[in-house]
Amino acid sequence: MKKSIERIIPRPARPGMVGDGFRVFNMIPGAGISQQRISPFLMLDFNAEFDFGPSERVRGVDVHPHKGFETVTIAYQGSVAHHDSTGNSGIIGPGDVQWMTAGAGILHKEYHEQEFSKKGGPFEMVQLWVNLPKKHKSVAPHYQPITAGEMGKVELPAEAGLVNVIAGTFGGVKGPAFTYTPVNLMDIKLNRDGAVDIPIPASHNTALLVIRGEVSVNGQSAPEHSFVLFANQGEEISLQAKSAAVLLLLSGEPIDEPIVSYGPFVMNTKQEIMEAIEDFQAGKFGCLE
Repeated sequence: MKKSIERIIPRPARPGMVGDGFRVFNMIPGAGISQQRISPFLMLDFNAEFDFGPSERVRGVDVHPHKGFETVTIAYQGSVAHHDSTGNSGIIGPGDVQWMTAGAGILHKEYHEQEFSKKGGPFEMVQLWVNLPKKHKSVAPHYQPITAGEMGKVELPAEAGLVNVIAGTFGGVKGPAFTYTPVNLMDIKLNRDGAVDIPIPASHNTALLVIRGEVSVNGQSAPEHSFVLFANQGEEISLQAKSAAVLLLLSGEPIDEPIVSYGPFVMNTKQEIMEAIEDFQAGKFGCLE
């Protein structure tokens, strides 16, 4: 049975800026999609393709804290560098994914990689926030740097395209990302007229971001930059590309716990949010310049 489509949501009319380096369309939460409705996903910012132009001054987001969840950065075009208060640093290039578990608390900084910044060029990214269940919100911060070559790859028959499995399983191939609750995250690239059927548990909260191209989803047209929200019924999604398409499919088992968000902190109660703020102010997340 096909997974029912609840809504096909167009891209917001105007982007917002995160720092001075990320020009994003906020898809979650938004358009009436609450964090509880799309749990375990908390936020999705889509930096649609944009040329920032060459710059000697590196653009980005200055030092900021996170606690109680994970950030997943997926690079399509351009390169992002990062470093944090635990001493980790790295560069995320096209096809790479950085899966950061903030857990008990971390300070983080993200910015255009220096050489990319000097040259300029197309920049296209997605950042997804994934909630942690209460029992894991205080796990020590850590990273999963996943390169393009480490992805689980499923070549589709009849030269239809490719599925990069970041998390979860498709076609007998398991993605490299470890997740604290059941999550599927797939980077799907379809050639024109290419088609694929993807099984997803009926209970999962599920959505599809059309990054490039136009695609038929269970027979309904979803234009470029649209966001498809599925109902929690049915167990298969049929995709057929009307033009060469790049898609991000996300699904996850809902975390049946209260969600209390305050900026970069996501906990279960207001008291825990107050404690997170106090810990941050007391320097318990470490130091970063």
